[in-house]
Amino acid sequence: MKLISSPASPYVRKVRVLIHEAGLGDEVQELPVKTTPMDTAADVAAANPLGKIPALIRDEGPAIYDSRVICRFLDAHAQAGLYPESRLWEVLTLEATADGILDSAIGIVYEKRFRPENMLSEDWMEAQWAKIDRALDALGAKWMSHLSGPLDMGQVAVGCALGYLDFRHDARKWRKGRGALDDWYAAFAEIPSMKATEPRD
Repeated sequence: MKLISSPASPYVRKVRVLIHEAGLGDEVQELPVKTTPMDTAADVAAANPLGKIPALIRDEGPAIYDSRVICRFLDAHAQAGLYPESRLWEVLTLEATADGILDSAIGIVYEKRFRPENMLSEDWMEAQWAKIDRALDALGAKWMSHLSGPLDMGQVAVGCALGYLDFRHDARKWRKGRGALDDWYAAFAEIPSMKATEPRD
């Protein structure tokens, strides 16, 4: 299998962490690409008509995407147990929350990177950050017991989302007033699969 990827993408990082945890390093080859929403790489468009990464190229069928689909597929392939049936809906909700954080965080990055300065919408960017704030507050108020339980993809997704906030939005100081979540992430960021997949430009 071949994973179309980028070392900066937090969605790709989720898949890469799963590959590490599931012991699939010998089965999945990474194909790093340079692509943007304004200039989609040909390899990306061929694998995913939406022009987004990650995409997973398989021998036995068409490429699959997005990160949640790829993670479910690889988890099932490896029987890694990162989507345990006993708490599946909690895992999926946490993963959706983390991906929502990423959607807003990346939206802010794209607003600054691709829109002309005279057309930037500060109100829109602040609205995106408000979504992130609410999600982080919910994690701290409702989900700390789950985050502290056995490893699953909900935890991986949240860890990758918080890592991306550090990577691209450190000035926002997401940790302020969120001691429990900060402590959890400080420990989670040190596990080998997270250390091996730290984002870089």
